[in-house]
Amino acid sequence: MNIHLVSLGCDKNLVDSEFMLGLIQNEGYILTSLPEEAQVIIINTCGFIMDATQESIDTILEMSSYKEEGSCKALIVTGCMAQRYRDEIFDQLPEVDAVVGVGDYDAIGQVIRDAAAGEKVKLVSEKGASAGFSGKRVLTSPSHFAYLKIAEGCDNHCTYCTIPSIRGAYRSRTLESLLEESVSLVRQGVQELILVAQDTSLYGKDLYGEPRLHELLNKLSQIPDLVWIRVLYCYPEHIYPDLIQEIARNPKVCKYLDIPVQHSEDKILKLMGRKSSREKLSGIIKNLRESVPGIALRTTLIVGFPGETKDDFKGLKDFVTNVGFDKLGAFAYSREEGTPAAKLPGQVDDKEKQRRYDEIMLLQQKISNEKNSKKHGEAIEVMVDGYLPDNEVYCGRSQGDCYEIDGMVYFPCDYQLNSGDLVKVKITGHSDYDLYGEIC
Repeated sequence: MNIHLVSLGCDKNLVDSEFMLGLIQNEGYILTSLPEEAQVIIINTCGFIMDATQESIDTILEMSSYKEEGSCKALIVTGCMAQRYRDEIFDQLPEVDAVVGVGDYDAIGQVIRDAAAGEKVKLVSEKGASAGFSGKRVLTSPSHFAYLKIAEGCDNHCTYCTIPSIRGAYRSRTLESLLEESVSLVRQGVQELILVAQDTSLYGKDLYGEPRLHELLNKLSQIPDLVWIRVLYCYPEHIYPDLIQEIARNPKVCKYLDIPVQHSEDKILKLMGRKSSREKLSGIIKNLRESVPGIALRTTLIVGFPGETKDDFKGLKDFVTNVGFDKLGAFAYSREEGTPAAKLPGQVDDKEKQRRYDEIMLLQQKISNEKNSKKHGEAIEVMVDGYLPDNEVYCGRSQGDCYEIDGMVYFPCDYQLNSGDLVKVKITGHSDYDLYGEIC
């Protein structure tokens, strides 16, 4: 039986999909990239915000067409949307034959069999998502890097977020299981590990009584042939001295950190349920830049949060200007049913939220362009991601750029390079987010 899987949403969901693919393959099923050839189609959905839920619904409807036009006998919905809307999916989407929650992926083989036999299956437990899988993982990212999910769930309970209700409490994976998986990934050719979780900075606190992300980084760096280790989603409130020291002194740890601050103004941070302040955030950023020279800092912001006045937004813009984040992404606040923020007064009009989003991204565009202009003449180490034949150039990333979310470095080369190769590139040009250069 042929199985096709569509993975939506974040990189953490992608890891779940890759483990599911491993389980499916171990059951003897054939994986296909062509939905028209599949007898069973699985959509691993996102349901974090309304836009993601709508994308999941649209994908389900698109894939359901293969019941008429292709070989599809069963449509299975897994992931966050399946968990969040488990009681509504069959009624609202009769095309769906099975609903599988985030804590039930280990039963995917039996679900496939039952759904393909014509049964309606609903398997959604309340135990929360699995903190980690064992066994084979089928990588779907480019072969030279992989995401490593080090924990599941979240204890931060930000007032705008649905993740704790979907994924459960924060649960770290053991150091031993992560090292075992990482060694296996490197043996498959992975050269960069990208560590992900809802909050990577809390890694290990639930298991060992104190954060152990610094220890994990140190042990991962001892794996031969592993070149880079990158850390995403590190809550600034939980950054601690040992972690900063490990980033600074370990040559395999990218001088890059994703710290989602979400806002700068004390009033909004309090309404968001964040445990920080503008002063604390400024101090953390100053400490990181002084302790790790040249570190690239990425952040995420929410604009148009309930109660955000024009003065609050001006304060946020001033903060972004003064800090000068190397990378920045923003979201217009999404009012999510069941979250405390949805009930707050002072909800901002959608048009105003979009205007603020556009304004903050235009500001960051100027900051990024200015930072890139100062890199002319620098020789930087670049990991090759691929070749663009139409442009006759290679593309890659520095330690300061994460795959898909940050900029690229483009350069010609008169000899063949492979994905994962490290080369020195002298920067000769730039755009708002990308760099251009030549092999040194």
